[in-house]
Amino acid sequence: MSLVRILYFTAAAAIALTLQAPPSAWAAKPDKTKAAAKHHPAEPALPGGPGTDANGMPTFDTEARYAIAVDYNSGATLLAKNADEHMPTASMSKIMTAYQVYLDIKAGKAKLDNDLPVSEDAWKTGGSKMFVPYPGKVKIVDLLRGVMIQSGNDACIVLAEGLAGSTNAFVDEMNATAKELGLTNSHFADVDGLPDPNHYMSPRDLVTLSEHLIRDFPELYALGAEKEFTYNGIKQGNRNPLLYHNIGADGVKTGHTDEAGYSLVGSAIRDGRRVIIVVEGLPSMKARDEESDRLMEWAFRAFDDVTAAHKGVAIDQAPVWLGDKPTVPVATDRDIVMTVPRGPHKELKVTAVYDGPIKAPVTAGEKVGELRVEYGNDEPVDYPLFAMAPVEKLGPLARAAEGIAQYIWEKQH
Repeated sequence: MSLVRILYFTAAAAIALTLQAPPSAWAAKPDKTKAAAKHHPAEPALPGGPGTDANGMPTFDTEARYAIAVDYNSGATLLAKNADEHMPTASMSKIMTAYQVYLDIKAGKAKLDNDLPVSEDAWKTGGSKMFVPYPGKVKIVDLLRGVMIQSGNDACIVLAEGLAGSTNAFVDEMNATAKELGLTNSHFADVDGLPDPNHYMSPRDLVTLSEHLIRDFPELYALGAEKEFTYNGIKQGNRNPLLYHNIGADGVKTGHTDEAGYSLVGSAIRDGRRVIIVVEGLPSMKARDEESDRLMEWAFRAFDDVTAAHKGVAIDQAPVWLGDKPTVPVATDRDIVMTVPRGPHKELKVTAVYDGPIKAPVTAGEKVGELRVEYGNDEPVDYPLFAMAPVEKLGPLARAAEGIAQYIWEKQH
C-alpha cells in the first residue's frame, strides 16, 4: 500500500519543455547551484520575432542554421533548431581539446606550469594562431589561454603533441572522452576544428560538453572569460562578443570556417541562473554578435527557474513503522529546479510517495520514497527521496506493544 503525502501547492508557470523532446528533457541535474524561485511580470517581446506557440510556450525565430538554448540549472531545453544534427564545429570543438588537457592535469599527467616543446608542424599550422615560437617551449597555462582566448590552432597542436605524443593519439583520447560523456552525435578528426568530413558535433553535444567544462573544472573554465591575452609580444582580444555586452557572459568559444559560417557557444549567469546557447551558420561576425546576444536575452527574459526542493534540506517527516523514532526526515540528493515561462501561472504540486510506512531499521542515505512534482496537466516527474538520519528498530517488548496498539486502532476504525 502506497502512502501519499501532498506537501504543498504553489503558483508557477507551465514547465518549459523542449520543442522537440519529451518531459525528460527538463529533468533536474545533480550538484549545481540553483536559483531560488522568482516570478516577474511578463516583459515586452524582444524585437525580431519572439512570441508564444499554441500552448502558450515562448518561441524564438533565428536565422542560424543550428541553434539551441538550455537552462543549466534545470536542464530545460528552451529552444532547439536542428539541435541533434551533425554540424561542422570549426573552433568550437576546441572546447573538447581544452577539456582533454584539463583531464590530463587532473590525472597528474601534467601541470599548468609545465613547458611543452613547439614542433615545426605546430609553428607552420594555418588559421588563427597564438604565434608560438619555433624552436621554443610554451607553458601549458599559456597554451590553454592561447586556445580559449586567441583560438590558436598552433597552441592546440603543441598541447596534443606534448601530452599524447602526436595529434592522432590526442584525437583518439578526445573521441574516447566524448563517448564517456555521452556525446552521441560527435566525432573528432583533428585537435583544432579545421574542416574535415569526419569532424562534427551537434549543438546539444556542445551544450553537454560545456556543462561538463563548467562543472568539472570551474577554475580552468574561467580562462575563457578573459578578454585579452598577450603572448610573444602580440596582444589578441577574446573573439567571444558576449563578453563585451555586460550580460553576465563568462564563456565559452567562437568558431568560423567557410563551411560552418560564424558560430558561437555562449554561457552567461544572472542571479544564480545560467543559460548556455549555441548558434551556428550565421553569415557575418555582426550577425553572430547580434543573434547570440538576442537569443541569450530572450532566454533570460522569457523564463524563470523555480526550485521545488533543495538538496539535503528536509522536505518531509516520513512515518516509520516499529522504529525508535516515529518519523525520519527525508530530502532529495539534488536541487529540484524547473524552468518555467514568465506570465500566466499554473499550479505546482509537490507530493511525497512512500511504499507504506517505512519499516525500521532505516539507514541514513537509504532511498525511502519518491518526490513527485507536477505542473498543471503535464506528466508528473519523480525524484528519489533519501533518509537523512538513521532509525533503529524497536526492541521485542516495544514492538509487541506497538502491534497491540495498531490492532486496537484498526478494530476501532
